[in-house]
Amino acid sequence: MRQVVLDTETTGLDPSQGHRIIEIGCVEIDQRRLTGKHFHQYINPLRDIDIAAQEVHGISRGFLADKPVFALIAQEFLEFVRGAELVIHNAGFDIGFLDAELAALGADFGQMADYCQVTDTLQMARRKHPGQRNSLDALCKRYDVDNSHRELHGALLDAEILADVYLLMSGGQTDLSLGSAESENIAEQEQHLVRVNREGVRLKVILAGAQELEAHHQLLARIQKSSSQKCLWLSHDAQDSPA
Repeated sequence: MRQVVLDTETTGLDPSQGHRIIEIGCVEIDQRRLTGKHFHQYINPLRDIDIAAQEVHGISRGFLADKPVFALIAQEFLEFVRGAELVIHNAGFDIGFLDAELAALGADFGQMADYCQVTDTLQMARRKHPGQRNSLDALCKRYDVDNSHRELHGALLDAEILADVYLLMSGGQTDLSLGSAESENIAEQEQHLVRVNREGVRLKVILAGAQELEAHHQLLARIQKSSSQKCLWLSHDAQDSPA
């Protein structure tokens, strides 16, 4: 299933108290790879922003004064996420706000559950790492995801960071997967491969050096650390290593 990693910023903590969404950020994952497609929009909430919330995301009401209201971007947003699996950290918060925004537009818009299914990475992290801190910052540290450029919360930036964390936490590798351009280059090269009859051909065997073996071992160790399952290659290397 196509996945969309989503994050929002808001004027406060509770939509039942009239708080609104002021930013939506989404990035797309397909076949466990970031596609480069995204949805990002600032939204005019037509109300003040709580001081505590502004200290978190740094977005002021003045900055949002010329931005569209939610009603004007709702259709574009819903088309982007329609049919996808939404991946959200602490999904109840974001879905609660999105459902409130849709409710304000009228019953015809329904709820987010009518458009998408939802995976909550906070619940996933709590099952995977019980008794540990599972904030997005804590998960970045645990999975070696660089968030040093994240001074303030921003919906698109946080969605991009969460996408990396989710792929690692669910067993994938963001930095080891091939991008589409690389895959196309490899496919193009394979079209020009010519099979050689091995009879009478003596192939030169080049053994890996100490530095290459160490780099290989470090790579397997990273896979072991970021995966919930045991790395079989690492176990095989250990068995083959001299006592």
